[in-house]
Order: sequence, then C-alpha cells, then structure tokens
Amino acid sequence: MKVFITGATGYIGFTVATAFRRAGHDVWGLARSEEKARKLVKNEIHPVIGNMQKPESYVKIAEQCSILIHASQEQGAEMADLDRKTVVTFLRAGREGPQPKTAVYTDGVWDYGNTGGRLVDETSPLAPPKLVAWRPANANMILTAGGIKGIVIRPGNVYGKQGSLANSWFSGAYSEKALKVIGDGNNRWPMVHVDDLAEGYLRAAESGLSGEIFNLCDSSRLTVREMAEAVARAAGYTGKIQYIPVAEAAKTMGDFAECLALDQIADNRKAMRMLGWQPRHLNFVDDVETYFSSWKAHQKEYQALKAA
Repeated sequence: MKVFITGATGYIGFTVATAFRRAGHDVWGLARSEEKARKLVKNEIHPVIGNMQKPESYVKIAEQCSILIHASQEQGAEMADLDRKTVVTFLRAGREGPQPKTAVYTDGVWDYGNTGGRLVDETSPLAPPKLVAWRPANANMILTAGGIKGIVIRPGNVYGKQGSLANSWFSGAYSEKALKVIGDGNNRWPMVHVDDLAEGYLRAAESGLSGEIFNLCDSSRLTVREMAEAVARAAGYTGKIQYIPVAEAAKTMGDFAECLALDQIADNRKAMRMLGWQPRHLNFVDDVETYFSSWKAHQKEYQALKAA
C-alpha cells in the first residue's frame, strides 16, 4: 500500500517510515528541506518537500495514499492549531483517491495525567497537563470522522538510538557533568523502545480496525530515579544526581516540567490482544549501556555534520 507520513525525518516518524518500507509498503515522507529529503531517499522513502504549515505542499500526495500517519509529535499550546490543521487536511484527503483510507494519529500517555499506583487503559478518563491539553480533541476528530478508518496511538516515553527523553540524562551525565531529574524521581514513566513503537504503528495501520486507541508501552514499572541511576552508572558519572522541584524547573522549562514529573502506569494489553503486538525491549535499565553508546555515536555524527 501507499503510505504518507508527517514527521518522517523526525525521531519517531523516521523509524515508523522505515518500518513500513521494510514491510514492503510504498512510503512517502514529508521533509522540510532537500538535505532532510536525502535522508529519506537513502532509505527508499519518497520525499515530499513541504511542511505542515502549508497543507497544499503535501495534500495531493496524501490523497493518493491508503494510509496516512501523523507522526510529527509537537508539543505546546502554540502547536494546537497547526496540529488541528494537519488533522483537517488528512480528513479532507481521506475523501479522495483510494478508499477507504486509514488515518493514524500520534497522541501520548501524558493525556492520562498523574495516575499514581492506578493502572490506566484506553477507556480511562483523561486529565492531560497544560502542555498537551489540546491533543485529545484532535485525536477525537480522527476517531469519529466518517469515511475514514481512524486510529490513535498513545506512545509511552520513547527511548533508543538518539535517546529522546533520555537525551537530557545522557547529556547531563556525560557532557555537562550535572545529571538532573525533574521532581523527586519516585514517579514512574511508561516507556517504549522506538523500534517497538514503530512495529505497533505498522500493526495498527495494517489491522483494518477503526475507531480504536492503543497504548504502546512496555510493561516495566521502573521509577525515574532507577533509570537516572542506571544512566549514571553507564556514563561513569560519579557526581550527585540533582532532583529539581517542578516549580523551580518550570521557571526555565515552562509547562514541560509538569509532564516530566507525571507518575503513570499504563496498560498495554489491548495492543497485545488486538494487534498481536509484543515489545521486544523489556525495559530501559537492562540495556542502558547499549542505549548510552548509541546516543554517543549519534552525537558524534551530528557534530561531524555541523563541522562539514
């Protein structure tokens, strides 16, 4: 099938795009520049030069695809209108070309807010923090749209390769010599390796299902403190881990600080049951040395490109 993906050169989107290509799909990815487009071409993905601010730059391609994936996971209130514009464009494209189309929207487990020791699943009430308070409404547009098969993915906190949210820990321990954690570290994050996440997108899009939400996270229940301590060991960091109160962190990080201090346990059994999805990476700590080495290699590659 033909697949169109926003955010195709980003952390999540690129891994999703390459997973679909490995599965034999004809993949088109949105890219902001010729340089980013070359990255897609090298991985057998057709680049579409454009951006979400200009739907006209990609809508004609989207109309010709059977699967539309919004994998550009932007955050902040200022992104709400742009995200909504992209969803509206997908729904418009869904009325053209091959029928019926499947549209997959990237949401996130942060929508559940603080869950504490309570396990939440896809039917649980939402209490999103301010940073992402707008996301559920946009996700609901995909779920309830007529004439299109809508699926919403709620990834856990993503790790692996470039590192994602673990970046600040790796960088703090290795480069800055100041490993910082927002909050007291006793909160838990639902986690998911980026390759497992991409496999979940593939299974969801190929499933033929519609109107479904899937939590994609592993079954680990590690605290942020346990994960930060593992990073310190892997990086050879001997300093003290600094635990920054949320209110203090918010002075420089804004609403993002609240999200990093969320305490959550999310249920992944629906994806296992309905999609046959099974995360192969069991938790962040077991292979933290591997993730740290991969992060370092990506940093060196990035610095080399900047110097070229």
